Amino acid sequence: MHDNNDIAVYIHWPFCKSKCPYCDFYKELYINVNQDDIINEYIISLYRYHELLPDRCVKSVFFGGGTPSLILPHNIEKILNTICKLWPLCPDSEISLEANPNTDSATLFSDLKQAGINRLSLGVQALNDTDLHFLGRTHNTADARQCLEKIVKTFDNHSADLIYARPEQKLAQWQNELKEITSYGLRHLSLYQLTIEENTVFARKNIKPLSDDKALEMYKFSGDFLAAENYPQYEVSNYAVPQFASRHNLNYWQGGEYIGIGKSAHGRLKINNKHIATVYPFIDEELTPEQRAEELIIMGLRLVQGINKAEFKQICGMEIADYINQEKLKLFSEAGLLEETSDYLRATKQGFVLLNQIIAGLCI
Repeated sequence: MHDNNDIAVYIHWPFCKSKCPYCDFYKELYINVNQDDIINEYIISLYRYHELLPDRCVKSVFFGGGTPSLILPHNIEKILNTICKLWPLCPDSEISLEANPNTDSATLFSDLKQAGINRLSLGVQALNDTDLHFLGRTHNTADARQCLEKIVKTFDNHSADLIYARPEQKLAQWQNELKEITSYGLRHLSLYQLTIEENTVFARKNIKPLSDDKALEMYKFSGDFLAAENYPQYEVSNYAVPQFASRHNLNYWQGGEYIGIGKSAHGRLKINNKHIATVYPFIDEELTPEQRAEELIIMGLRLVQGINKAEFKQICGMEIADYINQEKLKLFSEAGLLEETSDYLRATKQGFVLLNQIIAGLCI
């Protein structure tokens, strides 16, 4: 069950050296950026949230982006020192940072560890130069390999991202990339299917992703192969050595509370028994229990273990059976797409493939 005093903190750094053609996240080019001014804004925001939430314990901090490895390590340390000054850290708290190989320097990773980072996530995306160029990445395969070797030597907890179902990608090529990425001894892997989002460069160029059947073949191989390599799947796109699932992301998927700091960052809080959605810097909106319930369904069914019914009720105040469409539940269960026990509602392996349709049906 969630401890009502536990929160996560998300620090969004929107700046990148370049914009990837597949990315539809909010970001800005890293040109003439005054880091100190931005970091000071973040710190002011942390103090204001402390006034609102004085008696909490921070379970995780996540520096996401953008490219947060562009933040100077002394500024990372400044933010973490502020968080530790305002709130106690929970035991074994996870302090993560996303890094790109194009920001590497001789001492970057050791400096980040010294600043307080204890989990490093590397945006590899592909392990061949042709596809890295196609994806608009400004590092090459040699850079990625060098960084992978460094992070496993520097940190005890580490992750890498890869993108699959690239146009013309062959299953054998994907198999080779998975075999290579697992050879580094990483604790965690995130595998994302390439989708062409509106308002991206790829969409404007009318780039077509791999066919659904070939993408599904890669997805199924990934799960089977990684399970055999001791990376069982715990979420639709995430695989981890047991005990190394991302605590920060689990907090999202399980409906925990979190603060969002930085442009386009958002948060979810429960204050005086009211559900609050926040947008940086201090825009907030009260959510109804039904709106929060829908979010819990959308996020929770992404997990292999599914939705804990007791936690669902604890968070939104509703029984899950009173919210979801029972007719659709019966239909999906009989089709082998959902599995329900007295404690959990979860998607099956077959259900994961059709998860968007399942969620839409349950939330009618």
